[in-house]
Amino acid sequence: MKPASRGIQSIEVGGQLLRVLARSGEPMMLRDLAREAGMAPAKAHPYLVSFSRIGLIEQDETTGRYEIGALALELGLISLRRLSAVRIATSKIRTLANTIDHAVSLAVWGSYGPTVVQIEEPSHPVHIAMRVGSVMALLETATGRAFAAFLPSKTINAALDSALDRFGVGYNPKRATKGAKVSEMLATVRKHGLARALGDPLPGVNALAAPVFDHAGHIALVITAMGPEATFDAGWDSAIAKALCECAGGISKRLGHGNRVGDGDDTTKPK
Repeated sequence: MKPASRGIQSIEVGGQLLRVLARSGEPMMLRDLAREAGMAPAKAHPYLVSFSRIGLIEQDETTGRYEIGALALELGLISLRRLSAVRIATSKIRTLANTIDHAVSLAVWGSYGPTVVQIEEPSHPVHIAMRVGSVMALLETATGRAFAAFLPSKTINAALDSALDRFGVGYNPKRATKGAKVSEMLATVRKHGLARALGDPLPGVNALAAPVFDHAGHIALVITAMGPEATFDAGWDSAIAKALCECAGGISKRLGHGNRVGDGDDTTKPK
């Protein structure tokens, strides 16, 4: 076994204060910060002074409270920029496919709309008219509906007006792109944090799709689970729906979405 590398204990001790601030997400008084870190205020204060000098934390001159500083924020943003949403999601959807034993796809917003970039197959043969590179129709497929519900309306309206997804799987040239039915459908997706398609546009195939959000709350990916109508329970509260939402929520959290205390409800959970 490789011996543990030698570290600097004082840095590790002081790091507890940074962890507490990060976990809190809110400015904290010295006494509260020290208590949560398991040390006396007199011991914590010198660490805070040093962290302030290098920009890891800041102290509000009016309230005396400590919060994450400019350097810490810069490091966090660099980390977020280096994260590859697709790379992170790939192993997660493989696990999901094994868990639910149904096909799972990963899609991003591409030049022609929702574009499949990864597919994980179940243990049994499944025949689905989809492959890596396939574009999914915006209003007809579960994948497309998830993007349509959570992308900015300006983006979606422009895509629909230009028939951006006209070569997509399931595209219907006679579809209505506006109106009460479209609005109601997308509102339902937002309500449940899930989109679904039942035997249409792929005959005999049910699908559920969940959005993945990045640190800024923008939709980054859509994960879609699909399978034969006879064995794929597409209920909003089904075991498949719950596993899918848990997967999408975990990836969103890894991308920095909803990590701060006080953020809004997790839109990837079924309601």
